[in-house]
Amino acid sequence: MNSIAPSDRMANVHSDIRGPVFEKAMKMVSSGIDVLRLNTGNPDTFGFTMPDSVRTALINNVDKAVGYCDLKGMPEARNAICDYHVVKGILDLTPDDIFIGNGVSELVNMAMTSFLNPGDEILIPSPSYSLWTNMAYIVGATPVLYRCDEASGWYPDVADILKKITPKTRAILIINPNNPTGSLYSKEILEQIIQIAREHKLLICSDEIYDRLVMDGLEHVSTAALAPDIPVFTFNGLSKSHIVCGFRCGWLAISGPRRQIGDLIASITKLAAMRLCGNALTQLVIPAAMGDAQSTKTLISPGGRIYEQREATINALDQIDGITYVKNSAAFYLFPKIDVKKFNITNDKKFVLDLLESKHILLVAGSGFDWPEPDHFRIVMLPEPKILSNAMQQIGDFLSTYRQE
Repeated sequence: MNSIAPSDRMANVHSDIRGPVFEKAMKMVSSGIDVLRLNTGNPDTFGFTMPDSVRTALINNVDKAVGYCDLKGMPEARNAICDYHVVKGILDLTPDDIFIGNGVSELVNMAMTSFLNPGDEILIPSPSYSLWTNMAYIVGATPVLYRCDEASGWYPDVADILKKITPKTRAILIINPNNPTGSLYSKEILEQIIQIAREHKLLICSDEIYDRLVMDGLEHVSTAALAPDIPVFTFNGLSKSHIVCGFRCGWLAISGPRRQIGDLIASITKLAAMRLCGNALTQLVIPAAMGDAQSTKTLISPGGRIYEQREATINALDQIDGITYVKNSAAFYLFPKIDVKKFNITNDKKFVLDLLESKHILLVAGSGFDWPEPDHFRIVMLPEPKILSNAMQQIGDFLSTYRQE
């Protein structure tokens, strides 16, 4: 029998976070080698635990999750989510505009399926979390990458966005706070992007899953709160802020003029009905989690683990000749730059593979986040500060003699 060829839509799909270098690392682990996994943002791997508020809500209400729930999500959970976003300034949002899904990933798939036709284009930042480009490929659309400017704190390059708009452009994605850079966007830059969407009649997708992990006294601004006259899809969830990645608890809030979003809501409702409902068990914790901001604030304040892990990382990186970085303001990611001329680096995937084999440290190459040059990599800053500091020293030791052929 001839082999069955995969769909052409899979040709460009990639996931470097758990790709070939990760598979190599797992083979090393299975052979008894200890690998420091700085590739994926999974707090549980490094000893973080869910807040007591979440654990109590789950235990006390577990019997409520044995049957299918509302296709959009449990009413109590959607009410809590709606209240959260209304407080952040989204006007006229109702619980009926909220869809709870099995992680943001499922909802991105549903959303793109609902508004993109084959051949349509969606503007996506570079660098960005590869989920978005992958989903565009899967639905038959074309991801068009606009550049974020490292020299401007990784803010989107508005001029580049304007250059990339064509008659096929249907939507623009904003990832704020950004993954992989940890950049937090200002109100001013958001307003500039919103104005572009307004003038060119584009739908906005705003990935805000790290909006509660903002440090240094800064404040996250909701895109939809600045754009009541434009359809905005706001994506969020509990995975990182409340340490429940495995719960796969994400949501989508659809806002904008009702005459413009009615058909979109109807389309996503069809898709939500097809999969029956999101995981009911995990929805039980949403009201408790949304009412517990303090557990997250503790992590990102001075003395908290996420804050101190960032400080340990950047202090150690400062000692490495040939690496520079933009300090992140949110999340727990850093996207350092390597002096590729100094180390003669032409292939960033080879760099992270060589580092893995030499120092047993697993990173993700910048190209895994659709960055076009071989001069960046992402660090996940989740291990304890001493472990991160030592890991950065090991990277410096590796680079002191490293040159690609």
